[in-house]
Amino acid sequence: MPKKKPSKEDLIRQHAPLVKKIAYHLMARLPASVEVDDLIQVGLIGLMDALERFDGNQGAQFESYATQRIRGAMLDDLRDADWLPRHIRQKSRQIETAISRLEQRLGRSPAESEISAEMGVALGEYQSMLGDVKGNQLLYYEDFNDEESTDFLERYLVDGAADPLALLEDDGFRHGLVDAIEELPEREKNLMGMYYEQDMNLKEIGAVMGVSESRVCQLHSQAVARLRAKLKPWKG
Repeated sequence: MPKKKPSKEDLIRQHAPLVKKIAYHLMARLPASVEVDDLIQVGLIGLMDALERFDGNQGAQFESYATQRIRGAMLDDLRDADWLPRHIRQKSRQIETAISRLEQRLGRSPAESEISAEMGVALGEYQSMLGDVKGNQLLYYEDFNDEESTDFLERYLVDGAADPLALLEDDGFRHGLVDAIEELPEREKNLMGMYYEQDMNLKEIGAVMGVSESRVCQLHSQAVARLRAKLKPWKG
C-alpha cells in the first residue's frame, strides 16, 4: 500500500521548529522592541510560501529552500518596519567611544565596571544599555555613507550591504577582525564562537555559560561594541 502523502498542515507542523530556530537566531541582532513571536508568525508565512513554490524535481533539499524563504520573509518584514531607533544607535556609539578611550589608556580590554565608570553611569544602567542596543552590528551602512534613507538590511544586518561586504573582503580588515576577536575577553570570545560558528541560539548559549538569556544579549552587544571600537580605522 503506497505511503500517504503528508498534508500541508503536517508539513507545517514538521518544519515549525525550523521557523523558531531561525527566529531565535535572528533575535540577537535585533533591538528589544522586536517580539520573537512576531518573527515566528512571519516565518510561518514564509514556510507556507516555500511549500507552495518548492519544486522537488530541481534536486534542491526542501529544508535548505525553506530556510531561505523563511529567513527572507522575516528580513522583509523587519526592513518594512525599520525597527532600530536613532537613540539606540546613539547609545551604541557612546559605548564604543568609552571602550575605545579606555583601551587606549589602559592598553587592554576594559571590564564592564570600568566602561560604566568611564560613561558616568551605574553598572546596572550600563548593562541595561547593552540590552537596549542588542541590534548593534559589526558594520553599519552609515559607516560608509551619511545618507539616512538607506535600506534596513544595509544599516542593521550583517549580511545585506554591498559596501560592508566589500570591506570584509579586504585582507587588512579581515586580519584586523581576526586579531580583534582574539583580543576579546575569553567569555565573550567563546560566546561569539557559539553564536556565529556553532549556530547556537541565545537560550542554548546561556545554558552553556550558566547565565540568563538576557545576560547573553548584554555580553554579545558588548563584544560587538569592542570589535567596532577596534575596527574604527577601517570605518573612516
